[in-house]
Amino acid sequence: MPLVAVKLPISAPLAELFERCANEPWALLLDSCNSAAAQWDFVFRQPLFTVTRAENWPQQLEQAMASVPDYKGPEHLPFQGGIAGAWSYDAGRALEKLPDIAADDIQLPEIAVGVYTQALMQNRHTGETWLLAPEQELAALQDFWQQPVAQRTKLPNFKLLTPWQSNMTAVDYADKFSRVQSYLLAGDCYQVNLAQRFSALFEGSTWQAYQRLRENNNAPFSAYFKLKQGALLSLSPERFLAIDASGKVETKPIKGTRPRADDAQEDAALASALHNSSKDRAENVMIVDLLRNDLSRLCQPGSVHVPKLFAIESYPAVHHLVSTVVGQLNSAQQGIALLAECFPGGSITGAPKIRAMEIIDELEPHRRSYYCGSFGYFSKHGNADTNIAIRTLVASQDDSHHGTIHCWAGGGLVADSECAAELQETRDKVARILPVLADPEFGGPKHDA
Repeated sequence: MPLVAVKLPISAPLAELFERCANEPWALLLDSCNSAAAQWDFVFRQPLFTVTRAENWPQQLEQAMASVPDYKGPEHLPFQGGIAGAWSYDAGRALEKLPDIAADDIQLPEIAVGVYTQALMQNRHTGETWLLAPEQELAALQDFWQQPVAQRTKLPNFKLLTPWQSNMTAVDYADKFSRVQSYLLAGDCYQVNLAQRFSALFEGSTWQAYQRLRENNNAPFSAYFKLKQGALLSLSPERFLAIDASGKVETKPIKGTRPRADDAQEDAALASALHNSSKDRAENVMIVDLLRNDLSRLCQPGSVHVPKLFAIESYPAVHHLVSTVVGQLNSAQQGIALLAECFPGGSITGAPKIRAMEIIDELEPHRRSYYCGSFGYFSKHGNADTNIAIRTLVASQDDSHHGTIHCWAGGGLVADSECAAELQETRDKVARILPVLADPEFGGPKHDA
């Protein structure tokens, strides 16, 4: 039962077409939000089987990949059958021995990855839409995507039932900031990412919430993933690992943030200040060095280098300082192994990574769940693309469409960080998320900042 691919006469964006399956468990949208930074959008649905147990997940996924049928079709397509899904930050516990201090209060699996033999792919540059499917299912799936929807299923309106509530007061944050400084001065580590979590009760469609957030963020590595127990909504601007079929690897760590301003001159000044900040450059280069080391574990000697250092990338809420690190794998089939070597991404832990993760578990009141994990896909022929799940929300929900939604914001702390500035940075990062969902026009209570 080989996999085949056919071009469809569809021009509608995949974020619009996804509504046909938005309520299906294991339906996944990888969404570039029309950004030039990511060439393809994807819809994955109806996996052959799923992997939800984090223990030995690299080995489980390698075995799962081996079960994917052969592909016969155009070689330029980025996904030719393989795995796709999400890895929580806590999936790192299967790779390293970490303390068990932070409360584990979100009842979702630590890994949610499916083996997919069907996918809808859209090239954002050419507008072409391709359908991958098992040969015997192709005609039915063409009808599913091409036929007009007779009557759109009415999803219950998304509505926050309570204001957002952080798991840290300003006093709590200052105390934890001080304890990080003590670790830094003692030489335990030289950067620690400290995050706070915002939570609220809600009812209604999480897909509807994602659509509103998408309009306000335009993040190039966004994703929406419907799970049986809830949903994951990512508005991430950060690429983690991209691999092409020749084994070339790219990672683009973000470290350094400034808010946007409405006034063009003030906005340009903020971007310039970020680009010239010695503190932010120092933070960025720490993570660049960490990722160079991570990539070097599997890349060919001498192939890892940094073609871009300290580039400015601007998004609706913030400016970011972004670098690019590349390398060459011995084989494109090492993608899952490379993910395990680099997981979780150093830009959201600190450095050295394991010691920073130990401090995070000690100081953050709750586990991070899918925040700072990763969404993405790995094709059997070697192509892969994944994000760092920042600007990410996790919703757990019952059958009556009631539940709890969580959103995190953090930042890297170094020895010369200032507490008030770092706390404000966490708020800047969710400035186009928390208020959007709490907007009274969207049915929610006013956001209490």
